[in-house]
Amino acid sequence: MKKIKISGILLLLLAVFIGCNTKKTEPNDPIKTNNSASNEISLSQQQIQLGNISTQTISETKSSVAQSYTGILTINQEKIKTISSRAMGRIEKLFFKTAGDYVAKNAPVYVLYSEDIAVAKQDYLLAYKQLSMPGDFGKNAQNMLTSAQQKLLFYGLTNAQIESIKSSKEVSPLTTFYSTFSGTISEIKVAEGSYVMEGSAVLQVADLNSLWLESQVNANYSKSISIGQNAKVSFADYPEKTINARIAFINPEINPDTRMLLIRMEIPNPNLLLKPGMQAIAQLSQSNQKGLFIPTDAVIREQNASYIWIEKRPGVFENLMVETGVETNGRIEIKSALDPAKKVVITGAYAINSEYIFRKGSDPMAGMKR
Repeated sequence: MKKIKISGILLLLLAVFIGCNTKKTEPNDPIKTNNSASNEISLSQQQIQLGNISTQTISETKSSVAQSYTGILTINQEKIKTISSRAMGRIEKLFFKTAGDYVAKNAPVYVLYSEDIAVAKQDYLLAYKQLSMPGDFGKNAQNMLTSAQQKLLFYGLTNAQIESIKSSKEVSPLTTFYSTFSGTISEIKVAEGSYVMEGSAVLQVADLNSLWLESQVNANYSKSISIGQNAKVSFADYPEKTINARIAFINPEINPDTRMLLIRMEIPNPNLLLKPGMQAIAQLSQSNQKGLFIPTDAVIREQNASYIWIEKRPGVFENLMVETGVETNGRIEIKSALDPAKKVVITGAYAINSEYIFRKGSDPMAGMKR
């Protein structure tokens, strides 16, 4: 009887031990455990369906690329001319005192008090009066007259102004100077009553029949832009107006802070309808552009890096840092080399990214910034 009790107790203890060490059979959890490499994530079929995750192999294709850039119209610096003081003296009067005023050719611009010009005028008048003297006096007077005339022309006096000196009883130290070209005043350099040196700028006059459109382009797109490339330009203030232009200048230096590159186009403005400061949009087109293009949403973009997700094997995805190029019609160029056998995630990339951060608590590209 005692042996039977001991055997029963042993059987009971064995049953408890086996029960405690037997794994319970449970249904599969849709979220897989995270046992993948640091840049990988494993997803269940249910997660792939819920995240609308799809993949596709990518190959090089030809595409017509149209990229739009916003810019501002500015004065064409090559069309700016300067009206300068022709001699040392004092600005007695300015006929134009406001930037933006239009200056017509031959319009009076300023009056200069100059003793140097007054001396040259006096020499010219004396030489003219001595022309009628006999002998060598008359001959020398002609040479003096010619010399004084050349000096007055050098100072910027017109032939009519020089001719009027002959009928003057006495010369004036004041001389009016006229514009030799037309345009819009972009800057006034002096004030009335100020003293100027020979060659000092008085006014800057811009020809607004030609303007510049300057735009900032992401450095990633710089390789797809070239001098002479055609652009179709539209204007915020005149939506119905478009102009064909070409890229005339590409800044060789990229701004290190913004990673932006300045490009410039010359915009014809024959009717002066367009004004500096207006906003414009330049659309640059390239036909038959070869490259690897994927949907824009397939690229995860951060401040210092861009990356995509590729399918390493069924249900397992890994991230890959890439260099991007032009962006057009909802697609973006991948300039980095890709394994043609690998499938790229083209929809649901952000769902994978969110799940990765949720599980691992960090950015997929942490520690891998460029």
